[in-house]
Amino acid sequence: MIEEPLVDFQGKKVLITGASSGIGRAIAVALNRCGAFTILSGRDKTRLNQTAEQLKTSSYYILPLDLNESSGIFPRIRSLSQEIGRLYGFCHSAGIVETRPFSSSSPEWVEAQWRVNLLAGLEAARAVCRRDVLEEDGGSLLFISSIYALAGIPGQIGYSASKGAVTAAVRTMAIELARQNIRVNALSPGLVETEMMEKSLSKLSPDQIKALKGGYPLGTGRPDDVARAAVFLLAPQNRWITGIDLIVDGGYTAR
Repeated sequence: MIEEPLVDFQGKKVLITGASSGIGRAIAVALNRCGAFTILSGRDKTRLNQTAEQLKTSSYYILPLDLNESSGIFPRIRSLSQEIGRLYGFCHSAGIVETRPFSSSSPEWVEAQWRVNLLAGLEAARAVCRRDVLEEDGGSLLFISSIYALAGIPGQIGYSASKGAVTAAVRTMAIELARQNIRVNALSPGLVETEMMEKSLSKLSPDQIKALKGGYPLGTGRPDDVARAAVFLLAPQNRWITGIDLIVDGGYTAR
């Protein structure tokens, strides 16, 4: 019989990258409303402050961090834990997407997406998992992937490849880190109404956009739809869920 709350983050500190907008902002707000002390990370401090204004409580910390500068990620997170205490969770929601045909997908262009979408998240997770950073009882890591890691779409070579690598890395981390009682999961959204989505779609024709959105039986998603799933996977109460990729896409991949 379940006697404890299904979701309770009281006393838990969770770091969220990409918290300045879109899905990352929605996840940060949802976690805060569930009692978490939310660490808001992103490049733009002004936009992080705008996220903070939406939080239900004052239990938050703003951590400006440029994920393109990988050498600064590890020491900054270590010093953060020394300042505010040990962390419980980490959600890598930061990401970039650029629509470009394969013929012009240069190595530099692909690498730029991998740097933020995959490598920065791995480096942040590596820091969070240190014994002097993470709670002694373990914790929970979540990586925001994408259904484009599973379903091909023209113009998204670099993005799709980076997200496919994310889901593969999550499975391996889940096995390796289980001995430390650290759960690792991925969440793969479909087309979600964010600024990043609008920017990506701006390079498509109206007919292409209509066809793309028409592939979603339940319509396109909203950031809150993804945030609820993220809270579920990060929640301390879900101790027996690790190594999965939860698809939240309004039925797109069910076709």
